[in-house]
Amino acid sequence: MLTERVFRSAELPPGDRFDCWRELVGRTHAPLELRSDHRAGFRASQRVLDLGAVSVWPTTFQPVCFRRTPKLIRQSDPEGLHLSLPLSGALRAVRSEGEQVYGPDSLCVVDTSRPVDVHAGDDANLHAGVGVEVPKALLSLPRNRLDQVAGLRLTTRDGYGALLAGLLTQLSQDTHAYEPDDGPRLGTVVIDLLSALFAQALDTGDSLPPESHRQNLVLRIRAFVRQHLHDPRLSPRAIAAEHHISRSYLYRLFQDEEETVAAWIRRQRLEHARRDLAEPTLRSTPVHAVATRWGFTHAAEFTRAFRTAYGMSPTDYRAVAGPRR
Repeated sequence: MLTERVFRSAELPPGDRFDCWRELVGRTHAPLELRSDHRAGFRASQRVLDLGAVSVWPTTFQPVCFRRTPKLIRQSDPEGLHLSLPLSGALRAVRSEGEQVYGPDSLCVVDTSRPVDVHAGDDANLHAGVGVEVPKALLSLPRNRLDQVAGLRLTTRDGYGALLAGLLTQLSQDTHAYEPDDGPRLGTVVIDLLSALFAQALDTGDSLPPESHRQNLVLRIRAFVRQHLHDPRLSPRAIAAEHHISRSYLYRLFQDEEETVAAWIRRQRLEHARRDLAEPTLRSTPVHAVATRWGFTHAAEFTRAFRTAYGMSPTDYRAVAGPRR
């Protein structure tokens, strides 16, 4: 799993919890003033995931107001951007130009160089969300344009916002599928998605370097493939048509990847089928039905591909994997 630091307020004496969490948030983001009506016995939990230059921190906490003041900015400014994805409850951000409310369908952007008050949570429930810290210097946008992103209300319903929210939500739930060395690679994915999301929101897509355009297109293609693995008609031709590119350009996009687009599709289908075969609750599902679920139309073809990838037939794998779970 990824390298992470964990904080649980329940492990501390009630009188120390709020101050300890405030210090942790200040180290993770930037120095802040925190106010809460729940300081006594404060409840919070937080995981800080190390993605190289990027930090992602899933957290839950009782209602708090975060204040980034001009005085704190003068004292310390890491020159970064913080994004908040609310998972339950709303965020209310108050800036000099006005107030905005953000929910689970949107991303709140805070610039460490600009004053802001962020009110999170209500008295009835714990607030849950995912924070992201990224240095401005790593984003592929001109600095004068980056200064405009704080205050944007970015949707997570579609496009790059949906891709980013999906990745952050997945990381908040489980990181066991990744090794510590995957952290910087995931950080690069987050940076590329943010650069494209900001460029789209500011209508400055032409300012992105060609490599960022290429990487963002690859990310969109991978997301499209994952959503359509069940469709036996999924092919390089269909992918190229969906993204309005030629098949030759699609193949060139994957030249620098570890495998061809067709090989990657097949590996994704096989891996999902393998997981289903090892799942005890699906033991009554016939092998051919599992194969069909993941886009294999011919049982013999699925068996050959599975044996090549995993060294045994699907039936034998189910017999071996099932009891171990």
